[in-house]
Amino acid sequence: MQMKRRDVVVLGLSALSARALAPRSAFAQSRYPERPIRFVVPYPPGGVYDAVGRPWAEKMKSVLGAVVVENMGGAGGALGTAAVARAQPDGYTILLGSPLINLINSIAVSRPLFDPKDLDPISILATSTFGIAVHPSVPAQNLNELIAYAKANPGKLSYGTAGVGSPNHLSGEMLKWLAGAPGIVQVPYRGMGPALTDAIGGQIPMVMATVTSQVLDLHRTGKLRILAVTTPARLAAAPDIPTAAESGVPKMIALQVIGLFAPTGTPKAIIEQIAQATRSAMADPDYRQRLVASGFEPPADMSPQKMRQVNEEEFARWTPVIKSIGLKLD
Repeated sequence: MQMKRRDVVVLGLSALSARALAPRSAFAQSRYPERPIRFVVPYPPGGVYDAVGRPWAEKMKSVLGAVVVENMGGAGGALGTAAVARAQPDGYTILLGSPLINLINSIAVSRPLFDPKDLDPISILATSTFGIAVHPSVPAQNLNELIAYAKANPGKLSYGTAGVGSPNHLSGEMLKWLAGAPGIVQVPYRGMGPALTDAIGGQIPMVMATVTSQVLDLHRTGKLRILAVTTPARLAAAPDIPTAAESGVPKMIALQVIGLFAPTGTPKAIIEQIAQATRSAMADPDYRQRLVASGFEPPADMSPQKMRQVNEEEFARWTPVIKSIGLKLD
C-alpha cells in the first residue's frame, strides 16, 4: 500500500519529535568520548598510584582519546576521591582509587567527605602487596622467627609505616592481630620514603613496605630482608619470597587493590566501554610486564562485575581490623 505525501510528512515530524524528546545522555553515550577525560589520582605525583595510573592514561590515547591526569592529594586520598564522587556521572571524570582507602575514609572519619556508595567500580588495574621487611641486624630469617622474637621481646620490635591509617599501618595491625603479637609498635612517618630510609639505616628494625621495584632491589642487595609478602600467592616478580600465609599466618592477606571508579549513575554502556579499553591495554604483553617489573600484579579479570566483587571482599576483610584498633583519623 502506497503512503500519501501527507502521511510521510507526519511520520517524519513524529520521528523528529521523538528524537528531540529522547534523553540527551543516550546520544552522548553513542559518541563517547567527545572530549578529554579527566583522570583524578588522589595523591601527589611520583607515588604508587602514579606508577599505575600514568601508563594506563598513556595507553588510553589510542582507545579512548586524551586522558588528562590530575593529581589531587590531601586527606589521605579523600579530597580527590570526593571530587570524583560529586562529579557529573557522564564518563568524563574517572578516579584511580582503592576499596581500602574508600573504607578507611567512610568508617574512621567522623565527617566523611564522600560515601563509597557514590562511586561505581569500573575495573581493576593492578594490585600491590606489602612486604614484611626487616633490617639485616634483626635475628629472624623468616616470619615465624620474627613472630617468636616479637612475643619474647614485647615493645622491642617496631615497624615503620606511611602514617596512621595508611594501608601499611593497617597491614601491620592485621599481622599483629592474626599472629597474637600486640607488642609490635607502630612508628608512623610522613610517607614510606622516610620510613624506608630509617629502616635501611637501622633506626627502626622493621617496615611494612609496599612492594615496589625499589623495595625488591633493597631486598636483593641485602639492605633489607623481606621475610614474607601478603599476597595469596607468591609474586611473579619475586618468586623466592614466601607469602605470609605459607609462613605460619594463614589468613594474612593484605592487598592494595588499585582500580578505576566513576561517579554513581554513570551509564553502564560507558562503564563497560572503559572496562573494555582497559582489557585491550592489558592484552599488551609489554604493558603487563611493565606492571610486573614495578612490583604490581596485573588482574586476570578486568570486568566491572569483578571489581564490584573485590570491592565487597576488601570491605569485609578490612572492617574488623579497623574496628579492632578503634582507628579514628580526626
